[in-house]
Amino acid sequence: MVVPFIAACLLLVVRNDRARAAIAEVAAAIIILSSVWVAYSYLGEPQTFGFHSETIGTLMFVVEVILGLVIIYLGIKHKKYAASALGLVQLCMSLYFEFALKEGIEVEKALYIDDLSIIMVLIIGIIGSLICVYAVGYMRDFQEHHKDEKDRRPWFFFLLYTFLSAMYGIVLSNDLVWMFFFWEITTLCSFALIGYTKTEEAVNNSFRQLIFNLVGGICFLAALMVLASEYGYLDMESLLAGDSGEQWLLLVVGLLCVAGMVKAAQMPVHTWLLGAMVAPTPTSALLHSSTMVKAGVFMVLKLSPLMMTDGDPNLVGYMVMSVGGLTFLLASMAAISQSNAKRVLAYSTIANLGLIVACAGVGTPEAVWAGIMLMVFHAITKSMMFLCVGTAEHHIGSRDIEDMDGLFVRMPKLAIMMMIGIAGMFLAPFGMLISKWAAMTSFVDSEYIVLIACIVFGSAVTSFYWTKWLGKLACTASNAENCEETVRKQEWFVLGCLAILTIAVCVLYPVMSSEAIVPYLEGVFDVGSGALVPLLESNNMYIVILMVIVLVLLPLPFFGRTKKKIVPNYMAGVGIDDQSYVGSMGATVDVSLRNWYMNPWFGESRVGRIGEVVTAVVIVIVILAIIGGVSI
Repeated sequence: MVVPFIAACLLLVVRNDRARAAIAEVAAAIIILSSVWVAYSYLGEPQTFGFHSETIGTLMFVVEVILGLVIIYLGIKHKKYAASALGLVQLCMSLYFEFALKEGIEVEKALYIDDLSIIMVLIIGIIGSLICVYAVGYMRDFQEHHKDEKDRRPWFFFLLYTFLSAMYGIVLSNDLVWMFFFWEITTLCSFALIGYTKTEEAVNNSFRQLIFNLVGGICFLAALMVLASEYGYLDMESLLAGDSGEQWLLLVVGLLCVAGMVKAAQMPVHTWLLGAMVAPTPTSALLHSSTMVKAGVFMVLKLSPLMMTDGDPNLVGYMVMSVGGLTFLLASMAAISQSNAKRVLAYSTIANLGLIVACAGVGTPEAVWAGIMLMVFHAITKSMMFLCVGTAEHHIGSRDIEDMDGLFVRMPKLAIMMMIGIAGMFLAPFGMLISKWAAMTSFVDSEYIVLIACIVFGSAVTSFYWTKWLGKLACTASNAENCEETVRKQEWFVLGCLAILTIAVCVLYPVMSSEAIVPYLEGVFDVGSGALVPLLESNNMYIVILMVIVLVLLPLPFFGRTKKKIVPNYMAGVGIDDQSYVGSMGATVDVSLRNWYMNPWFGESRVGRIGEVVTAVVIVIVILAIIGGVSI
């Protein structure tokens, strides 16, 4: 938590490009090494650390009040009165909680670290830091493309590293009040990053994110108020040890899960993540892969054991699995209708987060295993895809998939990395497919027919839009010159690291499973060592490793065979060159291949509206049912 914030403060005052690059890169290296050291030192038994300080608690409360007043002011300034109203509600709740409910409740051990926290520490430290390094080169190009605008890069990098610091606070806090503080910091950092360009669209989208996440923050704070008034404790360790059959504890879990699903951009509030696409690409990558949305799924996965009562899902479990399953299916469908690469990635992110949430809602060790695996693989692969699109946009002038014809000619190295990323999202032997298979297995074992249908049809749709993009990269050669010589070294370094990680985790995931995930599940589900049946038998693991080796070796025989990149193709007419031909009426016709996006059937307004209504009804009914004392 400390190193990223120190780096953030330094980057806020530095104006020189070289100094900024040096600080960002050194800080990233320290953060990565520190994260690996934490994993090496604390992997195993969960540990709590005594760190109680009245001064720190008071300082956090003062900062919360100041930030609440800032939100109210900004909402009035930009005429976003909903943001001001929600900010006022949250501020009043915070004051009441601090002075009427929290008094006398102390959390002696404010920090908590278990294997799930360590996995998140590695995601934040490695993926998040690499994105910050990528941003050094990317933002130089961004500023050159926007010379008429004020250079606000110091503020941008301050927000990036503060974001990382807050994320560490979320995943390492045992004190739920501390967790709430860092939770709100991520909301405000996201608000500032989305509105970075200060265009009307950016401001509107940043306030949409703020409004939705203020609702999530109010749910989080309401959960703390119930927990303090009914049970007299405010720590995660005690919460996880509670009885999920109790009405008020179930309400606490339900409210925290709603907060987590808002942060994870689940329907009905998923549109805030789509609006985040207006921000510079490092923001999109950070929000979608290692920080903002991962905080949401971390919360839901953490609470997964409490979504089961006497071996069966309770009301919260059914709510979470329903929202997650529907989000996975409908967001995957909406992605079909998109040609904007960043929107495809955004819908894909929403969908995959939905699948993780659904796994948490099922609440079995096997389902949570699949959810954690999905979280890891998604963080690596999706961050690489966002960064690839950002680099392509700066050099070909478009983020539209239809403009990526012949990317192998214009940007061959980038095209290869992009294809690795796309393959990593849905093809064997990459991790996303393995994790989806594990999720499907756990759903089948649990006999939830609706969830099985959601993952089957959602996965089929996923294959559809990824295949369209993959084919577009390779389908048509272009006469354009190679334009990737100007890609900055930081971008190549980060993209190369992520491409290697995408392949490496396919080989190393059995180690990650046996050393971190399975021990964590055995502890939280109290099933004892060796009780969990491996989802992938050793023979299947050997097959996956063999497929990775073949995948690496297969292209090697083709290197050095010929320097000719383009061969003649048949175009049902008299060919002029590889890009045009003489048509039946004697006119010259240019080759043009376009995808079909099926807007009448899968347009985002139609699909999104269905999802928003259904999921909102499910959430409201379940929360009201819990308050009314209904149980199943």
